Amino acid sequence: MTGVLRFSWELSGSGWATCRIADGGSEQKCFVSYCTDALSDLLHAVSGLYGTATDQRVSFDLEPAVERWRLQRRGVDVHIAIYRFSDLDKSWDAPDAEGALSWSSTQPRRVFGHVVMEAAAAVLGLHGEVGYREKWVQHPFPVAALQDLRRLHLRDDECLHEECQAGRDS
Repeated sequence: MTGVLRFSWELSGSGWATCRIADGGSEQKCFVSYCTDALSDLLHAVSGLYGTATDQRVSFDLEPAVERWRLQRRGVDVHIAIYRFSDLDKSWDAPDAEGALSWSSTQPRRVFGHVVMEAAAAVLGLHGEVGYREKWVQHPFPVAALQDLRRLHLRDDECLHEECQAGRDS
């Protein structure tokens, strides 16, 4: 389904983040642990959609469950499929089909890239690098990964959002 895509990443406690993604039809929400560098991994996976790879995967540790996002570029669109596995130890390398499909949507890459970039920038703006590290504990804020996604998004997408237009002018 293609609709208005919303994405948020909010630090919700020491070593925890609340991740939400929603389109016009449904929403997926999970509580992500700091056991992996989850926001960095997501930014790198989305950036990978701007290269030659057409398939990216990123997994979030939910302690003990795992949520795996499979991102498949299909022309100018990205198909997002989120699978849930009950146990990290048994499912980290398991095929997607062994998980339960909990959410999916197909969106323009420019829209998906923008909402992920915007959410990460909002986290940085709210907490700063020091505050992020204090709340996320295990990993620093992924500044370079956010800058890389912003660069690729500005280079390859015809984004009409005001902040992207301002970025093109500078």
